[in-house]
Amino acid sequence: MTQFYLQEDKLYISVDCIILGFKENAINVLIIKRKFEPLKGERSLMGGFVRMNESLDETVSRVISEYTGIEGVYLEQVGAYGDVGRDIGERVVSVVYYALIDMELFDEKLEKKHNAEWINIHNVGKLILDHNRFLDDTLKLMKRRTATRPVGFNLLPEKFTLPQLQSLYEAIYQKSMDKRNFRKKIFEMDILEKLDEKDKSASKRGAYYYKFNKEKYDHRLEDGFYFSFI
Repeated sequence: MTQFYLQEDKLYISVDCIILGFKENAINVLIIKRKFEPLKGERSLMGGFVRMNESLDETVSRVISEYTGIEGVYLEQVGAYGDVGRDIGERVVSVVYYALIDMELFDEKLEKKHNAEWINIHNVGKLILDHNRFLDDTLKLMKRRTATRPVGFNLLPEKFTLPQLQSLYEAIYQKSMDKRNFRKKIFEMDILEKLDEKDKSASKRGAYYYKFNKEKYDHRLEDGFYFSFI
């Protein structure tokens, strides 16, 4: 190691993860109670320090797998937060990501193991350090992304009904959408695949299941297609 590196200050790099899921017509975030000092027992987002042999993406994938049991989820970096006094333990720069998961795939045994719980994003309350800022910035970014890209489908099971899809976007944007206009818009996009199977849990008539057709979406992008729900 050269003298140039040796004379510089050392600091920690952490990854904090906002893990979001959709259930009972609401967007939920996974919150834990911190198991170590400082601020032991306080509510926190998931996180971990970057290891010497890891990239940032590898660290966040490891953390998400550890807390959810799911791999290969949709991830996006929100930003880096490096205010000098942001962590009362050490000098830590945090790189924040959010992940969108299908809650049906979530390993519920991990809730007890990590002292975690799913909380409606509007009922989170006070989190440690600057984690509320992380969450606020994430929700703003997610709204922008879901307006122009089909990333919201990552919050749904592989097959879903149109009422479920509409409920998801109403939860993201916190406003009601006209059923007829919503369906007109989604059908005009021509990116869904209608299945023969129906969900009859809510009525005898039932609602057809659909799947997001990524291949068709990618082809449409090449032709200049613009995704927009809002």
